[in-house]
Amino acid sequence: MEPAEIEELTEGEPEEIVLENARWKAAAASAKARTGTLVIGGDTEVFLGGKSLGQPKDEDAAREHLERLSGREHTVLGGLALLGPDEEGGRPRTREGVASSEVRFRELEPATLDAYLASGEWEGRAGSYAIQGLGSALVESVRGDVSNVIGLPVPLLMRLAPELFQSA
Repeated sequence: MEPAEIEELTEGEPEEIVLENARWKAAAASAKARTGTLVIGGDTEVFLGGKSLGQPKDEDAAREHLERLSGREHTVLGGLALLGPDEEGGRPRTREGVASSEVRFRELEPATLDAYLASGEWEGRAGSYAIQGLGSALVESVRGDVSNVIGLPVPLLMRLAPELFQSA
């Protein structure tokens, strides 16, 4: 797995943001991959009121994100774009889709927020939290696929590339 160095889209329709970012990441990785390789590009974004929170630039931005999410429901979208392996004629096969999950945060007490920020787990995370770690303590409920909130919507990947889940 290699992160693609791209300038991510942050404005627009939520589903188009994650899908376009996934496409760009897949295209960037595909340019470096061997011919015939299946490349998966993915993007996960947290949306509150239809606006992307993005990743925090620093602890102050993370605090602001988490305070905004406190006691509220937000949407996590995961976009996947798969390129290859090549079809006959040399054209790469493309498959793509978007998964959606709704996450409700608990009302965050100041001590809980301070402890989470001190952990540093928020760094590099969409919406400033990681549900698969300490961030699970911030979450009251999830409707939809939790693997999408973690960052790889496995049921969507299974639908797009069932060959990855077949035993040899």
